Amino acid sequence: MDTLQQFYINGRWVSPSSGATTHTVINPASEAAITDIYLATAEDVDAAIDAAARAFDGWSQRPLEERLGFLEKILAGYQKRLPDMARAISQEMGAPISLASKVQAPMGLAHLQTTLAIAREFPFEEKVGNSLIRREAAGVCALITPWNWPMNQVMCKVAPALAAGCTMVLKPSEFAPLSANILAEIIDEAGLPAGVFNMIYGDGAQVGPLLSSDPRIDLVSLTGSTRAGESVSREAAATIKRVSLELGGKSANILLPGCDLEKAVTHGVHAMMNNTGQSCNAPSRMLVPADQLEQAEAIAAAACERIAVGNPEEEGTVVGPIANARQYQRVQSLIEKGEQEGAKLVAGGTGKPDGLDKGYFARPTVFSRVNNTMTIARDEIFGPVLTMIPYQDLDEAVAIANDSDYGLSGYVFGEDSLARETAARLRTGMVHINGAGPDVQGAFGGYKQSGNGREWGRFGLEEFLETKSLFLPS
Repeated sequence: MDTLQQFYINGRWVSPSSGATTHTVINPASEAAITDIYLATAEDVDAAIDAAARAFDGWSQRPLEERLGFLEKILAGYQKRLPDMARAISQEMGAPISLASKVQAPMGLAHLQTTLAIAREFPFEEKVGNSLIRREAAGVCALITPWNWPMNQVMCKVAPALAAGCTMVLKPSEFAPLSANILAEIIDEAGLPAGVFNMIYGDGAQVGPLLSSDPRIDLVSLTGSTRAGESVSREAAATIKRVSLELGGKSANILLPGCDLEKAVTHGVHAMMNNTGQSCNAPSRMLVPADQLEQAEAIAAAACERIAVGNPEEEGTVVGPIANARQYQRVQSLIEKGEQEGAKLVAGGTGKPDGLDKGYFARPTVFSRVNNTMTIARDEIFGPVLTMIPYQDLDEAVAIANDSDYGLSGYVFGEDSLARETAARLRTGMVHINGAGPDVQGAFGGYKQSGNGREWGRFGLEEFLETKSLFLPS
């Protein structure tokens, strides 16, 4: 990874400007330094945007089949580097190697494959009435991505943007540069025309406003915190550019009366603790019939006891460390807040699991007897912390679920027809029914402060297209 000390701009690896500062990348399992990267200055950002702007006309006018041909080369390169990608993700953000190998890294591959299949069938041009409707590249894009699912969130933007004919500047999280660096190497080897794809590292608070406010940028696609979404929207407003946001969540998991409680609670605990709870769509609020709460608490505690927390390099590990020191401290402070506000601690608590003195490891934690006014029921914790909230009837459960600033995802577990009826009442962009996993052809995104726009599949491709009507004589 010699190129980690450089940015990828205009088809080549370039050294940062003289004013660039460094950021140390830390392995969250050991707290040891992996490498230093440079953080972009305004001069570096300008160079990357300029390259993308100059490349746009040529790339957007290339025939679709040529653009998809480059995507196929990227796909082949990604498949070849899949083990490297998994190791990089595990090292940079602490995902257990089994999760990184079987889910994290392959999600990027899935988005590439799905984009290729959909783009070949997509109606980029169609006749509607007396009009010819054309769907054309949205323009020069700024893509800003986080550290928690690095390649999933990078590739669900990069792949459809390339297929649509857009050029781009990618700013991955400075906490997860290893996987992004491998992707840039893959793209370089694929021979993509100079300037189509550009990548810089940078501090989000500094680089985000530079990208969002620049008039040469036509579209900003951000996955990150709600606070980051506010900043991007504000900075983009002056130039009236398109903004697509995938932000935070506080998803409710409604366990319906009469459901298989053992199965539902156990699944809910595992789904919450997956990826160390660092998923925006995690089922962090478990809504349980009040008369079954005590039984659900016992099941949840037992499920937590069985979760193996430890070294992400070991195959048996289910939960690794939290990705960085800043996030670890936030999780610890919110667990303390839950205790202070009077929630019942069912499992876990503050501090590290026994025997794990080094690394940003947190104890899988479950609170119960929570009400929806408590901080741990309102704020996105982004760690292995589950809150259990009792409800009296289904109307109350739906009301509690919808009483949130967020609206990213929801979960319902129980009899199928009632589960679907309940799902339809939730003010969220997605709902998982009876343990169903995500579908890369579905629409990923949320309501309210969880963002706007949709990613994945056909919906993700449409985000990077503008619609033009050619009015024809009748």
